[in-house]
Amino acid sequence: MQLTKEERAMLKGKHGKAAKKAMQILLALANIYNAKRLIPVKSVQIAGVSYHNLGDAGLELLEDLAKDARVRVLTTLNPAGMDLENWKALGISKSFAEKQKRVIEAFRKMGVTITCTCTPYLIGNLPLFNEHIAWSESSAVCFANSMLGARTNRESGFSSLASALTGKTPEYGLHLDKNRQAKVIVEVKAKLESVADFGALGKAIGDKIGNTIPLIKGVREADLEQLKSLCASIATFGGTALFHMEGITPNKTKVPRKKVYITKRDIEKAKKELSDRTEIDFIAIGCPHASLRELADIARVLKGKKVRKEFWIACARPIKKVADLMGYTEIIEKAGAKFACDTCMAVAPLKGRFTGMMTNSAKACFYGRGSNAFKVKIATLEECVREALK
Repeated sequence: MQLTKEERAMLKGKHGKAAKKAMQILLALANIYNAKRLIPVKSVQIAGVSYHNLGDAGLELLEDLAKDARVRVLTTLNPAGMDLENWKALGISKSFAEKQKRVIEAFRKMGVTITCTCTPYLIGNLPLFNEHIAWSESSAVCFANSMLGARTNRESGFSSLASALTGKTPEYGLHLDKNRQAKVIVEVKAKLESVADFGALGKAIGDKIGNTIPLIKGVREADLEQLKSLCASIATFGGTALFHMEGITPNKTKVPRKKVYITKRDIEKAKKELSDRTEIDFIAIGCPHASLRELADIARVLKGKKVRKEFWIACARPIKKVADLMGYTEIIEKAGAKFACDTCMAVAPLKGRFTGMMTNSAKACFYGRGSNAFKVKIATLEECVREALK
């Protein structure tokens, strides 16, 4: 591989130990995937932020890197394991909070922007069409590739950090045109209305074609909230990091010959598989993190009412600050619901605290079962809010 003068200097340690380690990681990846060169990236999004997932070993490694590591491009963080300001009210232990704060401080020392969100595109990390980036959270990667037309592989937490410290990534996978072409047409023969419907669609597609890149036809319209739900579920249940949707997504692709169909029966089957028979004691919205419009909708239904069950709304802190200005926060908190900024139900240490979770997110159902041993039920946003009022 041909390295630039700057890349060789980083590899030799002239820009510090952390940059040297980062270059070694990237060159190892390049060797594995036969990349011919490293290319510049415009932004990075790092997953592996929750102490719940990192543990002491991950924390110690981050603190060691932070001694001389400095990011070279805009770099934002995935959700942490707790609300960084309001962790006590959400029942997080002091010992966990102390370790999580050390994780965040290590990233802060490196120059990482402490956003703690899986929707970086909603709060300022918004790549342009055809821009090369190095993102790692599965739903954000799928959204960036599919909806924005940016180019990124699904990086690990540490490979994305390596890109942040060098401003580079190996040129392979979804950075190349030849690997961004659809391999199968998915013809949707079902009416889709809610965020939950689009989550079910992602699961149904993933169950049928796995991580194959699809060209989705038959979806006439979709809004931001529905599409971020689809990106999350198709990445979770199929491992897909890119899809094309006729008339909606910006990327161009050759039209494949193979075709599969998604019917109303497939959507209902996916919803049934995402719903257990259970008593609900926890309602969770915001996987991926809630948008301002979703907060407005929640406030509309909750106005003048009181919730009777534990109700968390996960969102990026900058989104909540706008909700503060709009009066949505006051209505929601007066009703007894709780904001969980900086975190979400997928990465917070919630196992054993609740038994039955209702959500409008297919991805949250997957992680509710897998990470926290919850029984789960998928529903529309309004149905979730109504359940909290029972």
